[in-house]
Amino acid sequence: MIGDVPGPSGAHVPVLKLGDVLLVTLQGELHDHAAEQLQQDIGEAITRSHVTGVVIDVSGVAIVDSFLGRVFAEIAATAGLLAARTVVAGMRPAVALTLVELGLTLPGLRTALDTDHALGLLAEPTSHLPHASGRRESL
Repeated sequence: MIGDVPGPSGAHVPVLKLGDVLLVTLQGELHDHAAEQLQQDIGEAITRSHVTGVVIDVSGVAIVDSFLGRVFAEIAATAGLLAARTVVAGMRPAVALTLVELGLTLPGLRTALDTDHALGLLAEPTSHLPHASGRRESL
C-alpha cells in the first residue's frame, strides 16, 4: 500500500500499487478536505512509485458533487503531466447523470464500467485508449 487518505468519519482511503497502476477505491461520501488530500497524495504516489496509470473506483460512491467532479478532473490532469493515465471505474448511472446535469465534461478523464475493464484500458497502447465519448485520440 502506498498510503492512506482520511475519508468519511476518520476512515482512510487506501492508495494501493498494483504493478504499474495505483488503485484507489472510494467508499461512501468523500468530504472536500479528504478529496483535496487524495489529489495531493495521488500526485506524490505517482512520482514516488513511477506508475503509469491510476484507477479510481467510485462504485461505492452514491453522490458526486461538482467539487468532487472537478477533483477527479484535476487528478487526471496532474497524472497526465506526470506521464500517467487516469480511469474512473464503476460510476453509477445516477452519478453520471448528476455530472452531466452539472455540466462537468471531465476532460482527460476516462471511464470504465468496472475495475477490471479500467485495468484493461490502461494496458492498451496509449494511441488506442478511447475517451468516455468513444472517440479515439492520441495522447
